[in-house]
Amino acid sequence: MKKPWRRNNDQNSLSESFASIHIPTDGSFWKKLFAFAGPGLMVAVGYMDPGNWATDIAGGSQFGYTLLSVILLSNIFAIILQHLSLKLGIAAERDLAQACRDHFSPTVNFILWVLCEIAIIACDLAEVIGSAIALNLLFGIPLPVGILITGIDVLLILMLQSKGFRWLESFVAGLIFVIFACFLYEILVSQPEIMPILSNLLPKKEIIFNPSMLYIAIGILGATVMPHNLYLHSSLVQTRAYPRTSEGKKMAIKFATIDSTVSLLFAFFINAAILIVSAATFHYSGYKDVADIHDAYKLLSPILGTSLASILFAVALLASGQNSTLTGTLAGQIVMEGFLNLKIKPWLRRLITRLLAIVPAFIIAIIYGEKGTTDLLVLSQVILSMQLSFAVIPLVMFTSDKLKMGEFVNKPALKTLAWIISIIIVFLNLYLLYQTFTGK
Repeated sequence: MKKPWRRNNDQNSLSESFASIHIPTDGSFWKKLFAFAGPGLMVAVGYMDPGNWATDIAGGSQFGYTLLSVILLSNIFAIILQHLSLKLGIAAERDLAQACRDHFSPTVNFILWVLCEIAIIACDLAEVIGSAIALNLLFGIPLPVGILITGIDVLLILMLQSKGFRWLESFVAGLIFVIFACFLYEILVSQPEIMPILSNLLPKKEIIFNPSMLYIAIGILGATVMPHNLYLHSSLVQTRAYPRTSEGKKMAIKFATIDSTVSLLFAFFINAAILIVSAATFHYSGYKDVADIHDAYKLLSPILGTSLASILFAVALLASGQNSTLTGTLAGQIVMEGFLNLKIKPWLRRLITRLLAIVPAFIIAIIYGEKGTTDLLVLSQVILSMQLSFAVIPLVMFTSDKLKMGEFVNKPALKTLAWIISIIIVFLNLYLLYQTFTGK
């Protein structure tokens, strides 16, 4: 008889936080939902990180509201893939890294681990640069100094996690609220037109036929779904102390999916808000070539007539960078422990990841300055795009396998949809890489 996994899972994911949050099994719907709320917000952070800002700003300034449909589509993809991720964690009682270790040969496993580590470093690079740019815009701190300051937040993560996982989730939720409030203000001040926004939620054929529009659309799609989020979510859902029975798992999947979907709708609002503010402020006032965070910051206040617009833009960027740092370093711990079955002290793991991001960012900031760090931000998104397929395909494979998932296996419609999304993502990312390296 064929075994579902090559080896038994002998270690809980994020063992220091595993099943540490109480679930009131006999409580009301809202009590249960509140207990399960948190992992979705931590995952949503990856969908609004500084790496997404450049594509959203460029899309809005060049093409107005046209690419809103692309942000909506990429968010739908994200909702489905994160549902598969949480389902794997709950049903198979493995995070995605552990599932890969227990399924693939050691050689394939090692290659996947290396690719995933490169993606996490690239993601951390985007957070480091985003936070440093925000510190530069707000306080005039030189980029190299700002990059060094970002190393301190490792201590903040350790302090919060030692207080309990709920503290970590609450901190993330607080920063998301800051970003949300900042962009709500930006939208109110920029006074966008409602009807064009609603009409552009439906895809326009010109997106396909206009090469420069298609390039930015692929950039938005390619940079939205983050590979490390798929590893992260499959682990975070296991921090809840739900009964590890068939009924308990059904309940956990139901509430975790609600948490994930609602949280990702917040991410959709923030990404859409960046594009809407860029379109309303720049595109319709003749500044159609704004594609840079620095340019957007400098132009917001003069065009909108209020200095608060630029300040809140930078505050939101800083909150976004800090939030993404927090979840990115946590994903690094999950990946190393899951793929290698290796536990090292969390502070050491985070210090290694952070140094691998800080060193190249620091050198490039000194040599090339603002332009160099912006190019590095774009490169980090290209690296993430390259790695994405190596996370999505195993996830869809595992959750579509009856032997591995039992009664929780993907239904035929979901299985078909998941493979279609995977093929689209693989094709778009390959096309984005081709465009980036050939310049066509």
